[in-house]
Amino acid sequence: MSNPLDDRKKALEEDYFRRKEQEAIEKLRAKMKAEEQAKEEEAALMQCPRCNGILIETTVEEVKIDRCSSCMGVWLDAGELEQLTKREGGGWFSRLWGGSDESK
Repeated sequence: MSNPLDDRKKALEEDYFRRKEQEAIEKLRAKMKAEEQAKEEEAALMQCPRCNGILIETTVEEVKIDRCSSCMGVWLDAGELEQLTKREGGGWFSRLWGGSDESK
């Protein structure tokens, strides 16, 4: 015949370890979910068409352009080149592309 106190101790011990295992499982699930969300956020960032680096939005002469963090390539959205070249006073970008305009 088993001792009722021993049975009670075993039951409490099993319950304790079951709760600890459940807490550990919940922590692992939360960690995995956070890692998955971080991967999704990283994938949502725009990728460089040349090297698959991450494009970072930068402001140049009040125009937002995208620059690659890996190859340092510059990517322009529709209309951004026109905005940079038709600035009042020309701007550095206009001088770069239209250097012959200054000699007129």
